[in-house]
Amino acid sequence: MIIRERYLKNIRPFYDQDLIKVLIGIRRSGKSVLLTQIMDELKNSNIDDNHIIYMNFEDLDNEEYTDYKKLNKYIKEKIKDKNKYYIFFDEIQNVVSWEKVVNSLRASENTSLFITGSNSDLLSSDLATHIAGRYVSFKITPFTFKEVCELLNIKDKKEIENEFLDYLKWGGMPQRFMQIDENSKKIYLNDIYDSIIVKDIINRFNIKDLDLLNRIVTYLITTPSQTFSPENLKKYFESISRSVSLETIYNYLDYLVRANLISKAERYDIRGKRILTGKYKYYLTDLGFTNILSEGKKAQIGAYLENIVYNELISRGYTVNVGSIDSGEVDFVATKFEEKIYIQVAYLLSDQNIIDREFKAYEKIADNYPKYVLTMDKIGMSQNGIIHQNIIEWLLK
Repeated sequence: MIIRERYLKNIRPFYDQDLIKVLIGIRRSGKSVLLTQIMDELKNSNIDDNHIIYMNFEDLDNEEYTDYKKLNKYIKEKIKDKNKYYIFFDEIQNVVSWEKVVNSLRASENTSLFITGSNSDLLSSDLATHIAGRYVSFKITPFTFKEVCELLNIKDKKEIENEFLDYLKWGGMPQRFMQIDENSKKIYLNDIYDSIIVKDIINRFNIKDLDLLNRIVTYLITTPSQTFSPENLKKYFESISRSVSLETIYNYLDYLVRANLISKAERYDIRGKRILTGKYKYYLTDLGFTNILSEGKKAQIGAYLENIVYNELISRGYTVNVGSIDSGEVDFVATKFEEKIYIQVAYLLSDQNIIDREFKAYEKIADNYPKYVLTMDKIGMSQNGIIHQNIIEWLLK
């Protein structure tokens, strides 16, 4: 196990504040372990065990407390003095009307609440209505490549390169590193996928057409990092004699995003400084799922690298959009407070046409924010103020 300092350093300042700490992320991305690490830090700072309350609502022993009134009564009975109590609710989306409990407990002066959820709905209507302005949220992702190298204690350059190829293939879900062979990795990732589909989508949204849902996911995976058009997907289904409405396609895509299986990157007009509607790009939260859903398909390395860079930017706390300027495109416009960076991603700068394509994408951007071209090349080709960098080196920064 590694200490996920990337997240802890951001959460730590809020340990004793009454703001609700919300950790959102795909199933088995390490949210529960992160809660354990927070609890360990509290214990190491001399917080009494009796003042740390942890409940996992995927544990059958806690099933009766998925009733919010019973949960509220149970926790209130645990609070016996005026000292601060640190309350941890894991996978709280399983509690009906959970927001009422959280809001009630937050009203107490001696509580600090931490909650996790696998469904991004935690940050939508319920939270906005009941505890707006009273929470801070943290997006938890599977392991970044830097965390993988830390986990495996890899420092040798050749070993790092080999591990990156493995990461490109199997992704960064924490427990997959405990699997000893490819078959066990596939079984593990299949189990996660099925759990997401059943618990976070089918049951939650009462999905009837599982085949359609799986086909949409497979389509996204086999056409990665491309501007997505629901109209084209509708035509694809028509070509295989399936009649699907655009509304259904939009709904299913929304469910996949809300379950954190995929992320949607909106298009951003660089000159007009506004979000464009209608066309998006979708990225897998973890590339390991490509192995179980597009088996036998040709690997699309350039697209996979783009997906990894997108996920890395999200893990670093950026808001990430696809840049649009005139008739061209910049892969990513990443912003964080006053900071902004532009990024182009390619496999290799193998000929002049590719070099021109990647660097000239910036020609019409007049501002002075940093501009990067990230590839697998080992020789730097920076030019005209545009930084060319090896992707692995960038990931390990």
